[in-house]
Amino acid sequence: MPISTSEPKDLTALRGELAAQARDAGFDDIGIARADARPDLPERLRHWLDLGCHGGMGWMAETAERRADPKTLWPDAKSVIMLAMNYGPEIDPREALERRDRAAISVYAQNRDYHDLVKKRLKQVARWLAETSGAEVKVFVDTAPVMEKPFAQAAGLGWQGKHTNLVSRKLGSWFFLGAIFTTLDLAADETHDDRCGECRRCLDICPTKAFPAPYELDARRCISYLTIEHKGHIAREFREPMGNRIYGCDDCLAVCPWNKFAQRTREDAFHAREELRGPLLAELARFDDVAFRAFFSGSPVKRIGRDRFVRNVLIAIGNSEEAALVEEVRALLEDASTQVRAMAVWALGRLAPEKVREHAAAALEKEEDKDVRDEWRYWLR
Repeated sequence: MPISTSEPKDLTALRGELAAQARDAGFDDIGIARADARPDLPERLRHWLDLGCHGGMGWMAETAERRADPKTLWPDAKSVIMLAMNYGPEIDPREALERRDRAAISVYAQNRDYHDLVKKRLKQVARWLAETSGAEVKVFVDTAPVMEKPFAQAAGLGWQGKHTNLVSRKLGSWFFLGAIFTTLDLAADETHDDRCGECRRCLDICPTKAFPAPYELDARRCISYLTIEHKGHIAREFREPMGNRIYGCDDCLAVCPWNKFAQRTREDAFHAREELRGPLLAELARFDDVAFRAFFSGSPVKRIGRDRFVRNVLIAIGNSEEAALVEEVRALLEDASTQVRAMAVWALGRLAPEKVREHAAAALEKEEDKDVRDEWRYWLR
């Protein structure tokens, strides 16, 4: 970021101007924490990693030291400016779960990839801060090794609920976080206290029981992890609970009572695209790689690739109870992807188990992949 040679302003006055700049850039809340505000994080993160709760997200372990301590990431950082941007939906996303012939896509992924927009706005605010104060700044949005949620709590934006996500009295559950690290020694805001009380709705609603205890998440059981981060076959025990969720899961967010304060986002880029408001599973199942990339251009969904996406769609089809979708499944029994073939077998077994034997002999004769063969044998048992 550019550095100004002008005289630094009074930090109290600067703080007020910073908040105004953040609002003008489209952010809905701002808070400040000291870079050393969470000395407890390294131990907490290591414990979670040692339990294996990060699943296949090896990058979390690889960056653990930098992730847990901003001073390790950037020793000169004195303050962490946390900003929140609302992406509140127009309707309760749980309504999509009732339309079994259609796909449920997480609210945040129903339009443009938020990383690009939030980072652009962060840079706008950070550039102003650097030019105005002469301080050094660095910006981070989600993909960097920064634990945004604990620092957002330390900065007073909200608190980490029992589902481990941040909850705000201003915005409810629906907001993105971004961070600006700076060498400025700014006055820190008061850490937000926990307002969950005895409520455990977020824990009880989880379809796959991904919370072994309040404030603990086992990502290996989380539908968001399974549909987005998990690169292999999805274990059979999780398939039926997934329902028609093909990318992410909003249940623990949507059920939070603090959403009474949530409002629809003012950002057009976060308003749901019409074609992503419950797209038909039959149409999604027909995507080849070209069609998939074109349909999800600019969307975060694009990053999981066509094969994992169709894997998820087939699980939703298997849960749909829609006999009319059997032909879509049969068309994928010989797909080039082993993930797709395996889930096509599972979906066929769910929708029309009598048809499994019709295809099994020929399929097993030429099938070389063990997981796909095991799926056929499961339905022949």
